[in-house]
Amino acid sequence: MKCGLEIHVQLDTRSKLFCRCPTDYQDAPPNTNICPVCLNQPGAKPHPPNRSALEGALKIALMLDCRINPEITYFMRKHYNYPDLPSGYQRTSIPVGLEGELNGVRIREVHIEEDPGQYKPDHGVVDFNRSGIPLIEIVTEPDMRSPEEARNFLRELIRVLEYSGCARGEGTMRADVNISLEGGRRVEIKNINSIKGAYKALKFEMVRQKNLLKRGVEVKQETRAFLESQMITVSMRLKEEAEDYRYIPDPDLPPMHFGDEVVDGIREGIPEAPHLKVKRFMEEYGLREEDARVLTSELELADAFEEVAASIDPEFAALWMRDELKRVLYYNKVSFAESGISPQNIVELLEMIQKKEVTTKAAKKIIEEMPFNTRSPREIAAEMGLIGIIDESQVIEAVEQAIRENPQAVQDYHDGKEAAINFLVGQVMRITRGKAEPERTVELIKERI
Repeated sequence: MKCGLEIHVQLDTRSKLFCRCPTDYQDAPPNTNICPVCLNQPGAKPHPPNRSALEGALKIALMLDCRINPEITYFMRKHYNYPDLPSGYQRTSIPVGLEGELNGVRIREVHIEEDPGQYKPDHGVVDFNRSGIPLIEIVTEPDMRSPEEARNFLRELIRVLEYSGCARGEGTMRADVNISLEGGRRVEIKNINSIKGAYKALKFEMVRQKNLLKRGVEVKQETRAFLESQMITVSMRLKEEAEDYRYIPDPDLPPMHFGDEVVDGIREGIPEAPHLKVKRFMEEYGLREEDARVLTSELELADAFEEVAASIDPEFAALWMRDELKRVLYYNKVSFAESGISPQNIVELLEMIQKKEVTTKAAKKIIEEMPFNTRSPREIAAEMGLIGIIDESQVIEAVEQAIRENPQAVQDYHDGKEAAINFLVGQVMRITRGKAEPERTVELIKERI
């Protein structure tokens, strides 16, 4: 299998690419964020390109290790007929970035274009609020050899886009997937709006093409649509070539040149890309790759880890932030940035654990209360009565009480039911109000039964 991707993601700007209409189209009533320019009305001329969009495209290209096109850059008209494109053409730039690389996949080019409107064929209506929003298009070489490789690449790409702060992420992603099997021709699949959708489309198309080749049927070079509701692809039309779009330079837009000063200024301001941060975390902090990937899943979380690791042993900090902190964020369905948890709060909690002011079980309860909380971990622990670890003699008394009160659990353990130990540990925690260390409690219970 050979697979290449064309990924379109909206750039995060306040106004559209060639006019001043706002880009907040999802919450606006249909056909309200529009003007003669983004509707391509006769006589309406586009404004010069949105500077923020151009700088965002350059920033992303640099984070994908592209070289910036040193030649004159200009916009082309790409002609095709569709109800959401009133002019009959889409404005798209020649490449601003070339020859990049991410996760071993070569990036052929990065360019910027305008989004068309939203056509709903089942209702026969078009909403032009989206028309003219700046898009970045990232085109890869056909370097992916399986649906799994394509999925991993898209996940890493979305992380790069999120780190850049210039793109709107997976929610606005639309991908065209090109796939061919040895002995067959290239097929393009459109209408893919998620990483999961790209993976499912590739799995289906791989099986479809393989079955055709087994029966001696030619695989046509065509464009197919992905029906996400059924997880299948269906034929749309024969595959277009570049000449079918009748590209011409747009006479209404000025040519541009990105000088070295502009490019160097943007290069100095870009954050470290997530795949490079993973490597550095492994080398600098001695983390496993899996831990480093989790901690770099958000730029703010990665920055927080580095701040915490300046005061706390990095491996201990990584263990708590990767497991317990991420568990709490996932349960609350928020990102680290949205949670309101500060690195200082994490340091305070981990120091309390290290100084044996709270048990690990108590610390897990405290961290569950930390999102959206203005109180410090110590204040939370004090209010919940979790500060302090009782001495072993008190734990032994609680263990013996739990054994006396629960003879059936003891019998279950002797009958081979290991889970009975967990029940008895829970009883000890109840008696000690969570102030016994779970690991030592297990040892004491086993010694006595």
